[in-house]
Amino acid sequence: MTRTLFGTDGVRGTANTEPMTAATALRVAMAAGMHFRRDGPHRLAVIGKDTRLSGYMLEPAMTAGFISMGMDVVLLGPLPTPAVAMLARSLRADLGVMISASHNPFQDNGIKLFGPDGGKLSDAIEGKIGALVENGVEDHLASPRDLGRARRLDDAQGRYIQFVKQTLPPGLSLNGLRIVIDCANGAAYRVGPSVLWELGADVIPLAVEPDGFNINARCGATDTERMVDQVRFHKADAGIALDGDADRIIMCDETGALLDGDKMLAVIAADWAASQRLATPSVVATVMSNLALERHLSGLGIRLDRAPVGDRYVLEQMAESGANLGGEQSGHLIMSDHATTGDGLIAGLQVLGVLVKSGKRLSEIGHPFTPLPQVLRSVRGDRAIARLDSASFRDSLAQAEASLAAAGRILVRKSGTEPVVRVMAEGEDQQRVVAIVDGLARALEAG
Repeated sequence: MTRTLFGTDGVRGTANTEPMTAATALRVAMAAGMHFRRDGPHRLAVIGKDTRLSGYMLEPAMTAGFISMGMDVVLLGPLPTPAVAMLARSLRADLGVMISASHNPFQDNGIKLFGPDGGKLSDAIEGKIGALVENGVEDHLASPRDLGRARRLDDAQGRYIQFVKQTLPPGLSLNGLRIVIDCANGAAYRVGPSVLWELGADVIPLAVEPDGFNINARCGATDTERMVDQVRFHKADAGIALDGDADRIIMCDETGALLDGDKMLAVIAADWAASQRLATPSVVATVMSNLALERHLSGLGIRLDRAPVGDRYVLEQMAESGANLGGEQSGHLIMSDHATTGDGLIAGLQVLGVLVKSGKRLSEIGHPFTPLPQVLRSVRGDRAIARLDSASFRDSLAQAEASLAAAGRILVRKSGTEPVVRVMAEGEDQQRVVAIVDGLARALEAG
């Protein structure tokens, strides 16, 4: 079954260009509606979105697609991806949809699908839906009497805010903490500051004025400079930067030093292990996570299991191993006791909870290990992707791996969301790591 339509995180592309057109969004909704449609009443899809201009085009297209298949639709408006997953479960929906391209710029958009359990769909189910998109479902349209209806859920934001607040350990509040939160002009621009304020924090909000074009623009988890500056200027205790759909978080301490997903995983894992909240003596990360994290967790008696890049694969590995904590270096953190996908706000509250309990500064608890030098380079273009399987590049990769031997790791992979090849190397020798990445990037760029 086809996987050409779906990447590692749903369907994604440039808005109003295939596959991110209203016509394809309509077909995806019809195909997904047919796959999940069941007999009886209350056949329901929920749709959320971020703040991109193209969301106004894709949301009504998908609404029409579901209605044509006899499914009712609940429109959530701008909300984080994890809120859509949570509300899909809460409303007993047949599926959930998030219209977002996450950390990408405004001109991109995407469609993420969630099943009735709030989890991202498997490759197999996405393949079936992709095949239905290609083959057409017009023979299965609902009769005029059986068309669905659409309505908006007016209290969707309040439901999610309350859900997130309840994940802070009992008895804790954020009273006395000053926190900068950068919402990337994205889906959490209202709920993010509200969660922190309702828990007692002195909140300094950034990038909370979306205009359809400024999502992720010099702000958010992919550009933390402004957050760091404001933490230092306001003498804040911590900074939080979310991405466009708020399933990803990067933090900084009071000095402005950054905490990536690896460091936040280490902080949370140690706290959960001490309070016997870890379901197993293991944490799931990806092949991109720093080797120093693995060594640090090993010293705590915690095993690090690695999954392919993508929070859906982290979640699958967690389900297989029984772990209840996992995440990615990029800041997708999954706590399956609370959520079925990455949730930046919940992850931030877990770290802030450790901070409150410790009575220390975040600079004292937020850097439990020193990362090994790690260099990541993105080589863009179809030519680089085509050269991945060439004999000359395979020879270059083999030579690089032999030169590094057991002193580190090399990872070369095609992105599932962009026409990009990621080249990563890490090891104890910074100069050698840089030279390896530069050499492999040149090999991919060669004509």
